[in-house]
Amino acid sequence: MISRSLLLLRRISRQLWVRVALISLFSLLSLAVAPLLTPILPQDWADRFGRDAVLPVLNILASGMLAVTTFSLNVMVSAYRTASGMATPRVYRLLLEDTVTQSVLATFTGGFIYSLSAIILFRAQIYPAGAAFIVFVMTVFVVALIVVSMLRWIDHLSDLGSMDHTLRLIETQTRESLEARRDMPNLGGRCRSEDAPEGRAIPAGASGFVRFVDMMRLQDLAAEAGAEMHLTRLPGEFVLRGRPLAVATGADEAFCKQAAALIEVGDVRSFEQDPSFGLTLLAETAQRALSPGVNDPGTAIEVLGRIERLLWETLPVDAEAPQDRAKFDRITLPPVTAEALLKASFPPIARCAADAPEVMEWMDKALCALADHPNPAMPEAAEAMRKALIDQA
Repeated sequence: MISRSLLLLRRISRQLWVRVALISLFSLLSLAVAPLLTPILPQDWADRFGRDAVLPVLNILASGMLAVTTFSLNVMVSAYRTASGMATPRVYRLLLEDTVTQSVLATFTGGFIYSLSAIILFRAQIYPAGAAFIVFVMTVFVVALIVVSMLRWIDHLSDLGSMDHTLRLIETQTRESLEARRDMPNLGGRCRSEDAPEGRAIPAGASGFVRFVDMMRLQDLAAEAGAEMHLTRLPGEFVLRGRPLAVATGADEAFCKQAAALIEVGDVRSFEQDPSFGLTLLAETAQRALSPGVNDPGTAIEVLGRIERLLWETLPVDAEAPQDRAKFDRITLPPVTAEALLKASFPPIARCAADAPEVMEWMDKALCALADHPNPAMPEAAEAMRKALIDQA
């Protein structure tokens, strides 16, 4: 369980501009170091590799990397729009965090900034004569890095934006979210199966989806105030401004204001603490595939297989977790149930599969398989879902 500050740092690190800025800064720093290394070089090296040896290479890099970067950005945007059109628009934000694409584009941009800056420094005669050898060595390293990035980019483009890549990306992110919830039941708090007790309401400061609950800081805050918190809205649920996010017992108004600031509410859902979000994206992808304009039941069947695999292998165990071992014992929250995960997965697909018997047949097999799940909560929920969607269809 990470704190909100670490979560924000991780989100920032996944943005494209951050990697581009870091590699560009590194390239400029490497050029700044070159004159400092000049005095330790043998004179014959400096004479052999002068400005005439390195400037042509820098000119080629400066012109080539600008074109490659622009082309790659166009390819990235086109691929992401295609994936969003084939699957679900909400997958676009997930695709933007693709680390391979970010690293490749950052390398291309850094190579352009490095070569252009080096040309400017040489033309302005800021570099001493011996610095050309250092720049030549660094340029060889930059060229090798660019070649490796090009090979990675070519390999990545063969899959980028395809349905297979998009589904694999959603499933991987969903698996991580489900496994995190399974390994940390109830987000580390105590499971609460009944309604929250009477207490002082902690209102939402904005309307939107609950995105993240900073359990560590809430636990420390509650322990310091001698209070208990009872969350009424789980991550992924929508709340209106002024409506309660949680209820606090033994707390004052100042505590409630501080606690509300530790519960992030935003315009869109996130994967960090919302295990059903990925299942919703998979269901939306199957719905798009079953639309009359697409008519692709094969993709819907593949989605059902991925959902079945996820629920079988990574089912959370909120209700079965020992309450006396809760890491954040001053916080209670409703459990993520097997019934809720099934509702996020199968009913949306069933509504669009009325004219696709092969999809409904696969759904029947999937629910029958989940009815044999070793977790006692899943068989009952799967059998009830099967009766509602299959037997009454």
